[in-house]
Amino acid sequence: MNTKIHAVVDGLGNPVEFFLSPGNDHDATHAIEVLDRVELEGSNVLGDRAYDTDAILKYLEERGAIAVIPSKANRLVQRDCDWWLYKERHLVECFFQKIKWFRRVATRYDKSDDSFLGFVYLAAICIWLNSIVCWIFQTRPSIMID
Repeated sequence: MNTKIHAVVDGLGNPVEFFLSPGNDHDATHAIEVLDRVELEGSNVLGDRAYDTDAILKYLEERGAIAVIPSKANRLVQRDCDWWLYKERHLVECFFQKIKWFRRVATRYDKSDDSFLGFVYLAAICIWLNSIVCWIFQTRPSIMID
């Protein structure tokens, strides 16, 4: 059993939307399905080169979003990319690193997709609560150095 988690995060790296797909599917095949669940008007959508397809770029343009996706090497006409803004894509990678702190999500104990997705949502709630508590008390998680 092999499953991919597709996630949309906000500008602070907090989870907004999830979608599960079979592990052998390409990421770009489900991108429009995930993005369709989120309001995109006036936002920047950051993605890696795997999402550089004509269908995704057209979808983002129709929804009024700005695509910050570098062109694939085999694309005939290379598009410009805002590399300073693209550097913020690490936030989604950091989210996946945070979600793997939850052992049940990282090792996929659940047999059914619904149960697994439920625990993904539970982990996301914990991540949101941690960011809210840090915002309320205007603190950051402590870093200890010896």
